[in-house]
Amino acid sequence: RYDRLRVLLIEARHTARLTQAKLAERLGRPQSFVSKYERGERRLDVAEFVEVAQAMGVDPIRILRALVATG
Repeated sequence: RYDRLRVLLIEARHTARLTQAKLAERLGRPQSFVSKYERGERRLDVAEFVEVAQAMGVDPIRILRALVATG
């Protein structure tokens, strides 16, 4: 399921037309932070997930609904 969450986050970033670097800048973190969670080298906790979603301008609940809907 975490792999599906990663895919949803990547898709949301692309839809928002953000590069990893631009998203990282919005988060006040290094680009490697985004790269690592997108590749699955690092997991996001709930607070980080919400922060990432909001930085992309996406409702975190929408992402979670999509995750649950895919089983």
